[in-house]
Amino acid sequence: MTTETVQDNPCLPGGLIPLDQWKMPETSVHKTVRGVFKDIVRQLRVGISPEEQAFESLDDLPALSSHKLSRYAPEPDAGQLADTLNQQIAELQMASSHPRKVSFIVAPPFSGVAQALATTKRRVITPPDNLLMSEQDVSGWWDEQLGGDSWVVPELADFWLRHRSGLSLLKAFFARVAVEEAGDGLVGCSSWCWQFWCQYLPELHVGPITLAPLTGERLTHWLDYLAAGDGRRQLTARMTHDGRHVLPPPSDDPSVKYSSFSNDLACMARGNRGVALAIWQRALRAKPEENAEHEGETPTNGPKCWVTPLEQLSLPAVPQSAGRQPGHILHALLLHSGLTADQLALVTGLPGPEISLTLARCLRAELITRDEPANRYRLTPLGYPAVRKYLQSRGYPVDGF
Repeated sequence: MTTETVQDNPCLPGGLIPLDQWKMPETSVHKTVRGVFKDIVRQLRVGISPEEQAFESLDDLPALSSHKLSRYAPEPDAGQLADTLNQQIAELQMASSHPRKVSFIVAPPFSGVAQALATTKRRVITPPDNLLMSEQDVSGWWDEQLGGDSWVVPELADFWLRHRSGLSLLKAFFARVAVEEAGDGLVGCSSWCWQFWCQYLPELHVGPITLAPLTGERLTHWLDYLAAGDGRRQLTARMTHDGRHVLPPPSDDPSVKYSSFSNDLACMARGNRGVALAIWQRALRAKPEENAEHEGETPTNGPKCWVTPLEQLSLPAVPQSAGRQPGHILHALLLHSGLTADQLALVTGLPGPEISLTLARCLRAELITRDEPANRYRLTPLGYPAVRKYLQSRGYPVDGF
């Protein structure tokens, strides 16, 4: 049985919460004990149940095909998330717990907020080509953008550069919001961009909200919801090393043994839905005979796949550099949710050749990706945990997520 109430809308488990109520998912007891008593647990496991005694390790199974990944672990639908966000914001406003004209949704990278907000029926405000505008030009630009109907800014990090001439747009924007002269708006903002501006403008108070973190239980239900697709099938996912279940969510059947994988993954991803999904996709496996398509799948006889333990996954790591640390570049990419090489040179002050070499190393390490044709570099969800830990260990200011 579940131990907490899962939000009614499976698209957004836990719903929206005030930013100051967000907290890290707790590490599972199994995860803590496993590191200390791994050998003892392995010896005792033989006596747990006949099912586990007979289970044959499947650790060497191949990864799922791209087609099966798109079925069993698809990317969330941005339109559905947008509808859910709008509905919950409206409910908060009706309850007078969020009375502001401009709502800020602050979320860690890969949460899908920016993509969702871009699909709303509000008028989308996009950043100007020139982010180094004078204060006079900035005022006129915002006059044109904020007047009239309701509007949305999908990602506020796109509207500034950490440069002495690149702060004007957001300084003017926050000034208008503070005095309720920005109209009816909705703003998405990366948690890294938000961390910078909260330090730069400590008097800034706009009552931001955020997505509730994915605990192990919420993550289980969300992955089950994604795999269900049209609702006619239910994915069964079991661990390769001991056969314990990950999906479907736990039921009242005492004979079904469940893994702590979801709790451990929620903790590794720090409750981040996009990071958790990327790691989940990499962990999924299939037997060769299960690679064939099965017709006529039903909820009781649906698709099956296997899950590699987290400690056996090969995830990206920050490469060691003989020159300057790549921290300046990686931190800048997070502050701005992605930059071109020229913009990186502007905000970091590093020479172009050094930036190119660091970017090449990070691309090979799967830490970043390059969007075409804009040649804009961004972090990958798989590389994000390693990058965040790397930056924190070297004293860079990190987000609160």
